[in-house]
Amino acid sequence: MATVTADLPDDDAPCPTSAPAGFGAAAAAVLVFTSSAAVLVVEITALRLLAPYLGLTLETSTLVIGIALSAIALGSWAGGRISDRVDPRRLIGQTLGASGVVVAFTPAAVRAAAEWAPPTLLLVATLTILLPGALLSAVTPMVTKLRLTDLTETGTIVGSLSGVGTVGAIIGTVMTGFVLIARVPVSAILVGLGLALVLSGIVFEWRLRAWNRLNAVGLTAAVALAGLAAYSAPGGCDAETQYHCVRVVADADHEGGRTLVLDGIRHSYVNIEDPEVLQFAYVRAIASAVETAFPGADPLQAYHLGGGGMTFPRYLSATRPGTQSLVSEIDAGVVSIDREAFGVEPDSGIAVRVEDGRIALRRLPSESRDVVVGDAFGGVSVPWHLTTREALEDVRRVLTDDGVYVANLIDHADLEFVRAETATLATVFANILVMGERRNLGIPSQTGVDGGNFVILASDRPVDPVAVQSSLDARSTAWGVLSGDELTAWIDDAAILTDDFAPVDQLLTPNRPQT
Repeated sequence: MATVTADLPDDDAPCPTSAPAGFGAAAAAVLVFTSSAAVLVVEITALRLLAPYLGLTLETSTLVIGIALSAIALGSWAGGRISDRVDPRRLIGQTLGASGVVVAFTPAAVRAAAEWAPPTLLLVATLTILLPGALLSAVTPMVTKLRLTDLTETGTIVGSLSGVGTVGAIIGTVMTGFVLIARVPVSAILVGLGLALVLSGIVFEWRLRAWNRLNAVGLTAAVALAGLAAYSAPGGCDAETQYHCVRVVADADHEGGRTLVLDGIRHSYVNIEDPEVLQFAYVRAIASAVETAFPGADPLQAYHLGGGGMTFPRYLSATRPGTQSLVSEIDAGVVSIDREAFGVEPDSGIAVRVEDGRIALRRLPSESRDVVVGDAFGGVSVPWHLTTREALEDVRRVLTDDGVYVANLIDHADLEFVRAETATLATVFANILVMGERRNLGIPSQTGVDGGNFVILASDRPVDPVAVQSSLDARSTAWGVLSGDELTAWIDDAAILTDDFAPVDQLLTPNRPQT
């Protein structure tokens, strides 16, 4: 009888099909779960890292999601190809360790690029999502290869590992969005995740008795260096909330002055010693609109969509004693900063609820407010669901017959968004005034359009545009007012925004200044 012999596989030969000792279903599930969860943690935190530099917009979210999906596709393909050529047992630990190092360096890399080399930001951001995402996504096909020891169980093994990976992605998403970001700085999340991945790789190799002490020390040292770089890199935050990177900047020229900076954008200026100080022109325009509509100092019932630094609610409390302001602010972290840094207290007549403004509008009684102020922003854009005709009809419902809606908007260049929002308001309210810098409104003797803030006043009763202009002039805003036929011509054929069609980010994006 002939004897058949087989050579042991060399490094480049296809890997054996038997699972390694100690590498069973539980170990496979842990590896797939961990790597899949880590991909989603990286994706969600990348949105937070990029928001201060690219804005918290639909385009930023689409970019990050697209890169993450590309990473998953690339990693799955590459991991499967490599597993057919090299024993995955030699690669899984190294893959986890390498992904951990890249993840840990992500905060420092993104912030350094944004501050010191802005043209490279998109490239750096792409690599910091693509590389770890691809490495982590390669783990699943490697593990699957090791588990496929019996072709009669192929469907069971592939299906179960796919399910475990999906559960891991869900847990990674939920834990990051609901727990981690609310309690831990983004830098700490990524450095901590990087360390966890490195340790996972070391443990895997130790179980296979392929542990290399020098490699383990090197990877751990790299993560430690990444942590140091993350906390010394520029662009840090005083606090990271569920929605924003927050800084409070003291005014060097005025002892009580404080500026609230959200994702790199100056949102509010507050003078904690004198709430009647209104530094930003758009806040002075809001004050002019309200004071023209309601002369004198009688108290008002006001509702504010968006809180920021609570500049205008504090102003109303100071100038109109007895005014009751209800504020809907979606970010609990910003509310905490308002109380701690700016001294906003409930007994000042300002009640703050942590909630989404559109949902809160539905709960307000009809004809219960004299003034509604719209000053909610995600990045440089008003959240689209607060701009639609349906949302504005709810605003109209909660206003008294003499009530006014005053909204702060930002737009640039062709002004497609602000003209669309004005056109939408005109379908709900009988009278509209638009305030802004004269060159942006096409007022005679002024030329050029570069955008900025606009304030719109909408009501069912006439508000004298001449009186509004006089108030603006008295406040040294250098702003103008559009109304009547001039406003109709300025709106032109702008689109009407509805819940079914409100491309706010797209209207803004072609006109947004380059960062």
